[in-house]
Amino acid sequence: MDAASGRPAADLVNRLPVRDLASLIREYGEERWAQRIAEFVVARRPLRTTGDLVAAVEAAVPRGAWPRKIHPATRTFQALRIEVNDELGSLERALPQAAALLKPRGRLAVICFHSLEDRIVKRFVRADPALRPVNKTPLTPSAAESGRNPRARSARLRVAEKL
Repeated sequence: MDAASGRPAADLVNRLPVRDLASLIREYGEERWAQRIAEFVVARRPLRTTGDLVAAVEAAVPRGAWPRKIHPATRTFQALRIEVNDELGSLERALPQAAALLKPRGRLAVICFHSLEDRIVKRFVRADPALRPVNKTPLTPSAAESGRNPRARSARLRVAEKL
């Protein structure tokens, strides 16, 4: 997003106390091993490259606990990206603005790529009396679509209609 705003990820991994780094990784990365990862990162400071961070995460997460479908550092990088870009805050600010622009029967469609975003959208639609969900559950990609486009694997589409 805007590289000139916010705090760079390098500052976060090299300056946050263990407790704060673990909290960030746990909350935004939904990472089970957040505390251990934060401890390994802090012990290896200064980290200068993304490879240094990958190595710290790989060392922190026991090999038998590595996820099968994603790299073990994926959630840590996700957490850092969400924090640096203020992705959840941006979404929370954008949803009411988008809903306000809708005419009656207009539709708001949001594609979420992880559960934190999806939870924000779901709660927003439920809380806004002028919106009703079009589908009870979010739409997800078919196996064929995920095969053609692996990035679509985690996508969830929520659609709401203005009353």
